[in-house]
Amino acid sequence: MKNLTQVFFVFLAALTLFGCDNGSGSSSNRNSTTNGTTVSNTNQLNTNAENLSANKTIGNNPTNVAVVQDNFWEKAAQGGLAEVELAKIALTNSKNAEVKNFANMMVTDHTKVNNELKELAAKKKVVLPLETDSSHKSTLEDFKKLTGDDFDKKYVEAMVADHEEDIKMFEDQSQDNSDPDLKAFAANTLPKLKTHLEAIKKIQFSMKK
Repeated sequence: MKNLTQVFFVFLAALTLFGCDNGSGSSSNRNSTTNGTTVSNTNQLNTNAENLSANKTIGNNPTNVAVVQDNFWEKAAQGGLAEVELAKIALTNSKNAEVKNFANMMVTDHTKVNNELKELAAKKKVVLPLETDSSHKSTLEDFKKLTGDDFDKKYVEAMVADHEEDIKMFEDQSQDNSDPDLKAFAANTLPKLKTHLEAIKKIQFSMKK
């Protein structure tokens, strides 16, 4: 009986050791599988990231450059037309001599710039708008309803804001536009815009006294 008991315990110990070996092997396999999956997922994420980066680079290359150019054509043309039309309203509705002198400068300078842009557009076979869009027309109609001091105040405020925005836009285009002719046009127009901004700010200052 004692011998049988000893044999039983030896057999039980052997089974236990065998089970542990199998469990260790299974664990190793699981770790290997898990590690394999982790590597596979990591590689996939890296691949996806590379693809996204490549797509982003492609998306920002010729397409956006073209959009920048197209927007500049449109904005420069619309802005130029609106400047001239609003200046003509100022010549009628303003009672301020300084404002009228500024408006005359706007008509002269922006008409010239508009013509330069038209010539460049014809060379590039770009079709420019012949009149202001609905947004600008609505603004012009609002100004037509104003006269005297009310008109002068709104007009001066608008000219300061518009020229600050225009200078920023033309500076960007003079540096970043990929078309050398359009880039040169922006650079050559900048001095006029800066002169206009300086002049209208002086008028604004004088009106606050």
